[in-house]
Amino acid sequence: MTREDQELLLMDLSARVPYKVVAQVGEGWKTEDREVLGVYADGNIYVDCIYVNIKNIKPYLRPMSSMTEEEKKELQEIAVALSYNKDDIIVGTQINSFRQLDGVLELFNSHHLDWRGLIEKGLALEAPEDMYKKLL
Repeated sequence: MTREDQELLLMDLSARVPYKVVAQVGEGWKTEDREVLGVYADGNIYVDCIYVNIKNIKPYLRPMSSMTEEEKKELQEIAVALSYNKDDIIVGTQINSFRQLDGVLELFNSHHLDWRGLIEKGLALEAPEDMYKKLL
């Protein structure tokens, strides 16, 4: 994992801590799914009473393409004039204020949507379909 990837993952996890993001934690031969409770600038992640290096963690996130109709409606209420392509991927928005931008990012983070492309980069895992359903 490059230093740039580590910084991106630290930044992303930091924003998701309030929303109970779950991550796969692997140290040596043992791998477990745990809730991320804290993120530290030195590259350590606090999960369920242990500290893990950022290199040994992958959050479970939802691809943007998995947005539900309800989430799309919520997003349209925040950002004016959203447009989608034929695959229901967001291709354009009109955001008129920083408050709207903050609302969009909060929606993405709180619904565990991978708006930074971490799954494609191999820094996150695709969340099983109902992993976060009870939390939303």
